[in-house]
Amino acid sequence: MDNFRPTILIADDEVKERKVLALNLKNKYEVLEAGNGEEAVDLIEKNKVHLVLTDMKMPRMDGLELLKRIQKYYKNIPVILITAFGSIENAVEAMKMGALDYITKPINVEELERLIEKSLNYGKLLEENLKLKEKIKKYEGFNEIITINPEMKKIMELIAQVADTPANILIEGESGTGKMLFANAIHYFSNRADGPFVEINCGAIPHDLLESELFGHERGAFTGAVATKKGKFELADGGTLFLDEIGELPLDLQVKLLHVLEKQKFTRVGGTKFLTTNARIVAATNKNLKEEVEKNNFRQDLYFRLKVVYLKIPPLRERKEDIPLLVEHFLKKYKDLKHGELLTVSEKALKILENYSWPGNIRELENVIQQAIIFSKDGRITEKQLPEEIVENYTSEDDEEIPLTKDELHELRKIKTEKIISRIEKKFLLTLLKKTKGNISKAADISGYDRRQLQNLIKKYSIDPNIFR
Repeated sequence: MDNFRPTILIADDEVKERKVLALNLKNKYEVLEAGNGEEAVDLIEKNKVHLVLTDMKMPRMDGLELLKRIQKYYKNIPVILITAFGSIENAVEAMKMGALDYITKPINVEELERLIEKSLNYGKLLEENLKLKEKIKKYEGFNEIITINPEMKKIMELIAQVADTPANILIEGESGTGKMLFANAIHYFSNRADGPFVEINCGAIPHDLLESELFGHERGAFTGAVATKKGKFELADGGTLFLDEIGELPLDLQVKLLHVLEKQKFTRVGGTKFLTTNARIVAATNKNLKEEVEKNNFRQDLYFRLKVVYLKIPPLRERKEDIPLLVEHFLKKYKDLKHGELLTVSEKALKILENYSWPGNIRELENVIQQAIIFSKDGRITEKQLPEEIVENYTSEDDEEIPLTKDELHELRKIKTEKIISRIEKKFLLTLLKKTKGNISKAADISGYDRRQLQNLIKKYSIDPNIFR
């Protein structure tokens, strides 16, 4: 590294002056020579250039045009302009355009070397800053993923390893585990980070509209198609297309999606012209797609096409060591609910949160913390601000009341029995709503309750069915 010699490109159509400059600089630097701006651009494209020293007036492409080209495509290369004394005004104008400095003819070699060293140091800072920005940009993808869990760390390492490849990625995990965050991380860690990130929830759009959303439609393709519309595949070209809830995709559209993945081309609804796509596919589901394949609900060939890389996101109950970190994260996120005052959680409240099974995963935890902040006094969250069903689920021998009389024992038995029944009822409801994704009508059909009875039970335990959707 001590023998490193920066490369300087001298662009000047005056051969004699160029050769004299090159001779004076060759002791300290690697020197490239160009007779005009076009030759200079060609040399920059083929070599690692650390600084450009260019005359203002040259044929074919002058110094100003060369400066513009470098500013557009090679921003980390500093430029020093060589100008005649009478053209200093032009050199000053060039500095406003991005030139780092200028030197007038006849050139003083000592002054030039001083300018070169200053410019090279600046160029080094520019390059380091560029690398730092790239590094920060990469890590931005993981900003929202809060974890110390070993399995989660492995997933993050895998993402960093495969993000730059074109491989399709399938993410499986329960509702609320943060599959969208991982899809974002894949995009921002990839070489497509400057391209679009386009998402579509395959389970949230009616079947008759879903094809148009995915592939677009031509004007007049169906009633209401008053103009040509681009689909998600077109919008995601050069970037990432996130197909959320891919397990809900109807079988007929699975066939069309498979065709796109195999051929990299498609037609809009009502169109005949083939369009190509270079979108990287990341798909996510809260279903077990392998089981869906066995049930003939999902095509096996599409399953294998999507599952080139497979990520299984663990539920929150399997990474309880992350709960304190997540709680702290949500306290910071929602501090404005208490006008920015310091928010804290009591030790017992945190134990209760760590003990709970979190069927709605991180989304449910976030909702609970948000609600607790709103009802907290002086920003202090205790068990009193937590939902009753979460507190009732908590059992600790240290917190047990010890009766001293027969009546106290009888009363405690009654309380404990009611709590056990409530806990079972609550778990029954949570399991039911999870299975039906919060659909109360389906839950009523499965359970044998009528819809009104089920709604009353849900209201009794303050359950929000939306966390399962």
